[in-house]
Amino acid sequence: MDISVVVPLYNEEESLPELVAWIARVMDANRFSYEIVMVDDGSKDNSWQVVEQLQAKNESVRGIKFRRNYGKSAALFCAFEAAQGDVVITMDADLQDSPDEIPGLYKMIREDGFDLVSGWKKKRYDPVLTKNIPSKIYNGTVRLMTGIKLHDMNCGLKAYRKNVIKSIEVYGEMHRYIPVLAKWAGYKNIGEKVVIHSERKYGVTKFGIERFIRGPLDLLSVMFISRFVKRPMHFFGILGILMMFVGFLASLWLGIQKIIQLNHGITGHLITDSPYFYIALTSIIIGAQFFLAGFLGELISRSATERNNYQIEKRTF
Repeated sequence: MDISVVVPLYNEEESLPELVAWIARVMDANRFSYEIVMVDDGSKDNSWQVVEQLQAKNESVRGIKFRRNYGKSAALFCAFEAAQGDVVITMDADLQDSPDEIPGLYKMIREDGFDLVSGWKKKRYDPVLTKNIPSKIYNGTVRLMTGIKLHDMNCGLKAYRKNVIKSIEVYGEMHRYIPVLAKWAGYKNIGEKVVIHSERKYGVTKFGIERFIRGPLDLLSVMFISRFVKRPMHFFGILGILMMFVGFLASLWLGIQKIIQLNHGITGHLITDSPYFYIALTSIIIGAQFFLAGFLGELISRSATERNNYQIEKRTF
């Protein structure tokens, strides 16, 4: 099979017939063999009934229905497990992503050799203050922290080589950082394609103000996991040693200062009268806790069943 189109959806009953018909036209025009994997993330409207109707008319449509709303990451995870196409393309169900981009994305994966291609909505039809400006700040921060030069990390329109989506685990809110997860898994040939962004035709956006809180927290999580999940002592241990060293220097300075005062006949001032004493003590205690956290993390990491799971691309035996 050439292409699997993955469509996570939540309360999108109006747009689904038009989306499936549009995808089918593009696939037939380019003679692609394909499937459309639609994941109903606990919709409260008639989205699932529409999916069943579309499946009855088009055998390429496949459906997965969640009992309740789990989020986009969970929908992508289940769809990635079910996808069978050599190239997997994800798009949102609200018709803001154009299926006409599918042939170009497919070509970049199959002919140009990219592992992952992310869409770039260079011209957006979203509110400036609540989406466009925060999106620019967010993407700039992610580029700086990850080294992945994408202008629109969170674009729903992406294309993947099949072995990429089979090698990564999307959970929590990590759908925003799939390129980071792919790079961590060893797939570094990541490209970008300018895509058409359309205004929402039906319904309302499903993402609220909470994304401004979850996004940065998820970025910190994925950065930590990608760098230190198998060696937590490298993070906590170094941080703990630095804090204990700072505490030791502060304590040493207080001791030297007290000796100098005694040599000059100055008495009556206790070391504990200085605020630096408590700063030094706190630094040593917190440093010891960080070091202990790293040690416990190492014990947990070494006992984990996945500790020796590595991405092997080829074998010669």
